[in-house]
Amino acid sequence: MQFTEFDFLITISTFIILIVVAMMILIYGVFIKKKSEMLLAQQRKESVFEQELAISQVEIKEQTLNYIGQELHDDLGQKLSVAKIMSNRILLSKEDDIQEIGKEINQLLGECIQDIRNLSKIFISKQVENFIFIEAVEREVFRLRKLQLIEVDFVVNNRNIEINNEHALILYRIIQESINNVIKHSRAKNIFLSVFDDQKKLTIRIADDGIGFDKKCVNDGNGLSSMENRAKIINAQFRINSIANNGSKVIVVYKK
Repeated sequence: MQFTEFDFLITISTFIILIVVAMMILIYGVFIKKKSEMLLAQQRKESVFEQELAISQVEIKEQTLNYIGQELHDDLGQKLSVAKIMSNRILLSKEDDIQEIGKEINQLLGECIQDIRNLSKIFISKQVENFIFIEAVEREVFRLRKLQLIEVDFVVNNRNIEINNEHALILYRIIQESINNVIKHSRAKNIFLSVFDDQKKLTIRIADDGIGFDKKCVNDGNGLSSMENRAKIINAQFRINSIANNGSKVIVVYKK
């Protein structure tokens, strides 16, 4: 049987078509594999984010309960004890003293009522859906100043920052962790905290005038990797600069 030029062209065409089809199948297979890997990576990232968010919520709740316990014992408890002593003085005092003692009791009870309202706001605002970033940071600064743990210089250029509430919660935890590290390890007298907001990003700086440290020699007891990992899951940049005996500075840049 003679192999004609037409048969040759048919054979070559068929071969080329088979190669093209095979290449298309191969490309499609690679595409599906890449897509599956991307979806799996996205699912893992979302899972890590949800886990980190849950951990942050639990940590803040625990810290809130500790803070409320201290306030009830050290502040409200003392004020109510004084009010009780004052009421006992009414029973024993002369009539001329009653009005002055009554004013003091009224003032103390007014302070207690305001303190209770402030504590109730802490409970309410810790819910993610109502979380207001700058208010939470200001409460943390107020707490530090009230306890006289360290001097805090806080600067913010915009109190109405609009960012994702869940991301704001994680940024707040990074700030808390950084401040706690300063208090526990740096021997600093001052913290300089700034939050600068513009249209594209939010820049947070936490600096101190403490002893600093060498990043090569430090272990992870101060949670540096934890803060860095938290920043990564919300696509924020995290870096820390420190020089021995010259303080340290944490910078977080969150892209909106």
